[in-house]
Formats: sequence, structure tokens, C-alpha cells
Amino acid sequence: MQTIFEDYLFSQGYFVAKPEIEEERLSLQRAAESKLWSREQAIEALRGMEHALEAIVALVHFARIRITANPELASIEMLDVAKRNLGFDVPLPFYRGYPDSVRELGPFERLVDQLLHYFRTYGLGDFTEAGRSLLEEYGERDAFDEDVEPKEFAIITSDEAEAALARMAEGFLASTRPLNDADYNLLKTYLREHPSFTAEAIAGKDTVARLIIDMRNPQLGSLMKLSDVIRLVEWLLEIYYGGASIRKLNLKNRDRKLLSAILDLQFERGNVDTLTCLEKKRIWNGLLHHLHYKPKCAEAEAFCLAMRTKDQRSTYSMMEKRLAAGDMRGAVDVLCEHKGPGAVLRHLDYLFSYCDAENYDEDVSYVLDACKTNNKIMLVQLLLKYGGFAYYKEGNATRTFLFVRLGKLRVHRETEEESARRRAGSTREIGERMTVWLLEQLEKSCRGTLGKVYVDEGMRNSALPLQQGASMGGFGTLPRGTRIPIPGGKKIRAFTYWERVDDIDLSCIALADDDDAMEFSWRTNAWAEGLDFSGDQTSGYHGGSEYYDVNPSEFLEANGDCWHYLVFCDNVYSGDMEIDDEWVPCIFSNCICRAGYMLRDVVDSGEVFEPATVQTSFVINCSSRSAYLFALDLQDPAIIWLNLGENSMRNVAGEGDVSFLKGYLHTVDIINLRDFAQMLATEVVDDPAEADVVFSDEPPSALDLRDDQELIRSSDTARIFELLN
Repeated sequence: MQTIFEDYLFSQGYFVAKPEIEEERLSLQRAAESKLWSREQAIEALRGMEHALEAIVALVHFARIRITANPELASIEMLDVAKRNLGFDVPLPFYRGYPDSVRELGPFERLVDQLLHYFRTYGLGDFTEAGRSLLEEYGERDAFDEDVEPKEFAIITSDEAEAALARMAEGFLASTRPLNDADYNLLKTYLREHPSFTAEAIAGKDTVARLIIDMRNPQLGSLMKLSDVIRLVEWLLEIYYGGASIRKLNLKNRDRKLLSAILDLQFERGNVDTLTCLEKKRIWNGLLHHLHYKPKCAEAEAFCLAMRTKDQRSTYSMMEKRLAAGDMRGAVDVLCEHKGPGAVLRHLDYLFSYCDAENYDEDVSYVLDACKTNNKIMLVQLLLKYGGFAYYKEGNATRTFLFVRLGKLRVHRETEEESARRRAGSTREIGERMTVWLLEQLEKSCRGTLGKVYVDEGMRNSALPLQQGASMGGFGTLPRGTRIPIPGGKKIRAFTYWERVDDIDLSCIALADDDDAMEFSWRTNAWAEGLDFSGDQTSGYHGGSEYYDVNPSEFLEANGDCWHYLVFCDNVYSGDMEIDDEWVPCIFSNCICRAGYMLRDVVDSGEVFEPATVQTSFVINCSSRSAYLFALDLQDPAIIWLNLGENSMRNVAGEGDVSFLKGYLHTVDIINLRDFAQMLATEVVDDPAEADVVFSDEPPSALDLRDDQELIRSSDTARIFELLN
């Protein structure tokens, strides 16, 4: 089985048995049942038990992994899978005796230590080896002896693994939302390895576009609309042309042929939404010209004529004409007729601003009556927007817009000119009214999807996977906004480690409720009580690492309760790097970098990096120099998932405004997996034994489920995608 599949199943709590071990165990089982054991078979059975026991002991010792199903299928190769996902041979940080050796040095000694290191690396240009402290007294560390909650894993057969992967593929294909790189690559690899698997429908336009490009298969174009071809071109430019502008095309001949074949297919199948395409008429005109496209049917000729002449028709132009004439309801009707209720939902604030002051309530009701929909994804997205009004500025205050495009988070802060042109600010009253209305619509669209459902109370801390496009994948990753309570007596050790680059910075930014922020790093104030930093390490091309230890209660007590959150982020500090005789920007996708956090005892033992304590370890591979990892709620101790690659070449944390992240920190207060699961139920039951479907992150051994019951966990992204769509 390919590594990418093994790693995905590991993230879901499964090891896959080796086929030869399966066959061997099955053969021995048959012999035992028939009571016809030979001496050789009996010896082989004992050897198999010995090898399985050896593997189980190794997994418990090194990673605190407990096998709960099919332990007789265990093999020592499973330890390699655990090592790859949890991290074992991790480079030592600048202070090798971290955190004790950090505390034993005074602030001045730490500053001198770091400056001497920088003089050697950046001053003298010596990046030959990873930096180490010159002043610390490093001694032998105590053996690891901490209270660690074991991770429960099941061993599944190759057939069960194939079934799980097929369900994964079906879930990802059903998602209308963009997939992140990890999920997309998993899906792409699965489709290539399983040519007999037929994708009859692909819901996400980004997914279709990327598969067409990677598989060079124009027939997949039948699964998209003609207007989606522009998105296909944008992905093509992002992947193969360094994100070049779609207004300045210079495509290779093979890409022109691919696009022309897709256009021919669209016209042949009658998949022509001309009115929508007219919204980007200038771009279409440039594309047709660049392709030297020659129509092959009457419908293609009519389309090309519309794009190349002065035809100004489009749904939005007709909408604007009616709004200019004071006919807001007519504008709503145009949107509904030509683009559906979803288009009305996407323009609610704009349409509300045209509601007549004297008949405001009636006009708002008219808009809402026109945009009733069963689209769960859109309803949840709007619910997060309007339900989060308490956390956003109102009126004419400058707004920040967040959107994911082509796999990157784009942050746009409203300019003064844009603010001045804005018709009106949204009000809290509209926000509250919309929240009630959206919940009603969502409950109607969900009702009766599943049968009897049991929902663990802990699911209230789990977010829905809506904004996965700019996230990264790996062990322990969860949907953005998910909260993980921190047990008492524990501290958080945030970590990052890397190769193929000299300097990656792990930084920590404190956020207050009033949007005030302060960076805690080596050059600012990383030496605050309750917060220990391992030292800023450079020259780690062949391996470097950095750590933060946070004791939430101690930090609050020492620094006052003005800070509510600590946000951890990674930045690539190194400049350009040489790849294949070409100098390119040093971004995460050109490095090897992982990040995550451990739960450690306040007085810790063992090595700086102990795999047994790793709660998450994910790959940072976004096409930028900046990534937000997770936040720590200091006042109600919990980790809050961010896992967000920003479209930024900023190589130093704390330089930009990060207050926009607060919108993600309250996601589960608005809607969470528990709420959504209860909406889906025909009946909510109090006993898991009575349920058809169980939503829980409890260890499987604690649930004691039957074979006919389905278990859905917060990490089952593909299955939740299906339910959302």
C-alpha cells in the first residue's frame, strides 16, 4: 500500500495489516478450526504471535499506541508508520537542555548567546551546521516518565482499508468546497491507482479543475459548466505558470490543446451558460483569442460572437439596472431566475442596503422568501458570518474580508475609498434576525437525513470542515475552529522542525479582546514567566527545531489577564534558495517542515521531543512564507485549531494585523458538530446502544459499538463533507 494511504488511515486511527501476514494468519486459523495443526504450523503460529507481541510492545513504548482490534496482525513495520507521522529523529533545538537550561540563564546571557550565534551565521555567512548555545550547561536528561493518555488504534485488513479509502474518495468527490492539498493529493492518487473507480459526479469546481490539469483528461470537463473553465485556467496558471495573471496569457501548446478540447466538449454537450460567462466577458475574449479558438458548431459560434461583440448582458448588469431604478424586488427576481437562490444569499447585505426605509421589514422578508434553499454548506457559511456579528466591527468601521482562493488564504482590509463607497454598514439587528432565519432553514434541510443519532457532548467543541482549502494535513488535524480542552497539570509544548532551509521561525503572538496584540519571540519578550522559548535556531538546512512551552495559569498570573489568546505561527525567514539551478523564493512548499504540539507534565522528563506526547504533527507545505498553526485560549484553557496557510511572503511574524484570526476562535459557539448532528437526526437518543449513528471522539473500546452502527468522529472529514452536501 502506498505511503500516502497508510498515512491517511493512520490519521484516522488505523494500521493496515500486511497481506502476507493476513494470509498466514488466515491459513493458521483454518488449520486450528479443523484441528489439523502440523508441527510446522504450530511453530509458525508461535513465531507469528512472538512477532506481533514485539510490534505491540514497541508501539506502546515509543508512541503510547494501544492496539484495540486484531492485535494478531501487528507487524514491526507499523512502528515505521508511527515514526513517520509522529516524528522520532527530530533535531535538537538551540538550547539542548530545554527548558531547564533556558531558565538557568539570565536574559542578558540569552541575548549574548543568540547574538554570537547570529554573528557566526548571518555575520560570517557560516551556515554549515545547526547552531547550539555556547553558554548553557547541558547534562543528561531524566528518562521519560510522564502520565500519557494512550492513543487507541485498530489494525484493519487490506480489504477493510480499500473500503475505507473508497468511502474517503466518495466523500471528497461529494464536497462542493475546495479540498486542501493533502486531501486533494490523496484523492488524485486514489483515482490513479483505481482506474475502475468511476467518478459520476464531482461537486467541487476546484476539484474538477485540478483533476483535469493533473490527469490531462478533457473528458472530465463534462462534469463542469462552461463558466467554470475560467477557474480551470486560473488553476493552470497557479500550478504551472507561477500564478501568472489570467489577463496576460502565454500558455504552452499542450495546455492550449487541452483547453480547446474542453471547450469543444462543453458546446457539444450543450453545457453553455452564456449569461454567466458574460460577467467575465473581457477575460473570455482574451482566452478565445489566445487559443485561436475555432467554433465547430452553431452554439459555439453564437457564444464566441457574444464574447467578441458589445453584448453587455449579464445577470448582474440586469440586477444593477433594476436597483438603479429603485426596483429592489425586481433585482431579487432576476438573481433567482438566472442564478438561483444561492446568488441572493451571497448578496444579502447589498440587497438589504436597497430595502425601502418605510417598508423595510416587508422588503427584507421578500428577499428571504426568495432565497430559501436546501444548500447546507451555504447556510452554515452564512450562519458563521451573521452569527459572528458580536465579534466583528459594525457600521462604517473598516472591515476585513477573508477568502480562500487557489488554496491560499487571502486577507483584504478595506481601504478608505472602499469604505467611503460602501452604501451602508450591517447592523446587529440584521445579524440577529439572519441567525434565527438561517438556523430555521438549516434545520429544515437537515431533518431526517440520518436515523437515530447519539451525540457525545464533547462534539460541541468540534467545528464543521468548511474552510479546508488553505489548510495542511497530517496526524491529529481537525477542522478550523475546533477546541481541544487542556487537562489540568499539563503544559503545551508547541514545536516546529525542518530540513532543506536554514531558518524557520516559530513565533507566538498574544491577542487581547480589544484586538491589541504583542509578539513574544527571541527579539521581543520570549522570556515571560509561564512561557519558555528554545532559542531562535538558524543554519539548520540539514535539520533544525524550535519550541515554546506554555503554562496557561502561570502565564496569566505573571502577565495579567489582559491577554486572552496566544497564536502560534511559522514563518520562513531564509531568503531565496536554489532548486534545479534556478533561484526561487524560499517558501514552505520548497522545504520539509512539520509543526504541532505536545501535552507535557508541568515538570517534564525525557527528551525535548517525546513522540508519546505528540497530539498533532502536520506538514507545513503552503506556497507562502507564513502559516498560522493554532491558538491557545489562556482563560478557558484549550487549543483552538487554525492550520491556515496565508497568501503572504512576510517572513517575520507580528508585522501584520492578526486580529482577523479572532473570527475563527469563536466558530463552535455559533455552530458545531453536535448541533449539526442533532439537526440530521430523525431521533436523538441518550444511549449509544440505541443509535444507528454515533458521533463521538471517545476511544472505540469505550463505546462498544455493534457492526451495524456507524461511528463518526470529528476527524472524519470526508464523511462530514457528504453530510454537508
